[in-house]
Amino acid sequence: MATQNSAGSASFSASRSRSRGSTGAIEPRTCGFFKWADEVDTVNELQFLVFERDTIISELEYEKELLEADVKKLRKKGEELQDKVNELAMENTMKWEIAEFARADRKFVMLLCLSWVFFLSCS
Repeated sequence: MATQNSAGSASFSASRSRSRGSTGAIEPRTCGFFKWADEVDTVNELQFLVFERDTIISELEYEKELLEADVKKLRKKGEELQDKVNELAMENTMKWEIAEFARADRKFVMLLCLSWVFFLSCS
């Protein structure tokens, strides 16, 4: 029995040394049986990456819409403020013109009064 055991172990070690080759490491044998499982993982990873990319795109599009809405509101507010500034400028121009006319009227009244005083004192 001991001879059979040693012969069996010798053939095992011989087949083992043949499979190792020159590096001494056992080369993995691939049979392709679980290939579909690896492909499913790869497909799942790729689908997840696509989903993640689509999610990021959707979030960015949503942010873009929010920013566009903000820009639209700010433009409208800017236009309203510009209209208000134009109205105030027109009001100030009108007030300035009215003040100028009032000064001119006062000057005219003052000259009229001085001319009466002058004519009254001369007569």
